[in-house]
Amino acid sequence: MSVGIVGKKVGMTRVYDETGIIIPVTVISADPNVVTQIKTQEKEGYSAIQVGFDLQKESRLSKPVQGHYKKAGVAPRKTLKEFHLEAGDEFKIGDEVKVDRFKVGQVVDVIGVSKGKGFQGVVRKHNFKGGGAAHGSKSHRRNGAIGERSTPGRVYKNQGMPGHMGDEAKTAQNLRVIQVRLEDNALLISGAVPGGNGSLVVVRTAIKGQPKPKAKAAVAPKAANPAKESKKKK
Repeated sequence: MSVGIVGKKVGMTRVYDETGIIIPVTVISADPNVVTQIKTQEKEGYSAIQVGFDLQKESRLSKPVQGHYKKAGVAPRKTLKEFHLEAGDEFKIGDEVKVDRFKVGQVVDVIGVSKGKGFQGVVRKHNFKGGGAAHGSKSHRRNGAIGERSTPGRVYKNQGMPGHMGDEAKTAQNLRVIQVRLEDNALLISGAVPGGNGSLVVVRTAIKGQPKPKAKAAVAPKAANPAKESKKKK
């Protein structure tokens, strides 16, 4: 994961482009993330930075966490997030990661926790058709049989069943940055993102859809054919 930014989902609105077309966007408020730790290949075995987001009272943190922030020399934060570094990225403790790290038109992924739906049946959770709706039916919104007889004599894995729905980590991929408002510490991103208003989200450069550099393969010289060479001499 390339270096991104942690923020909060504010809500959805709409903006107009240069031609007057309406674009639905999600507003993400992302105050500057401060670098609290740098992990190196020599010590931890990989290169990454740890950033903190959203100021927190020191009295609400445990002693070890307070010591972690004091060692870094930064004010305590509520949330810590780690991002792997790419070639050319250079940070030091105390640096700030701001929304201007992203550019208008850039394609990003947004990671969040989806809204919880509670305990749901198979019709709502898995879009099952359900049973008959007439008076004679005794199975209106149930899933019916879930296994077979002697063969295989068990219930298959991933069988759709009632259960808890939502409240899962989800990634909305390949969304476009519409506006970067540095003075408001806000990003306007096209479309919807996971989670409810006020929930934490992570914005990063999209993994898919990025142009890959085309490396030109070296063409090896063709080996001489002995049969053709003998014909030429004749």
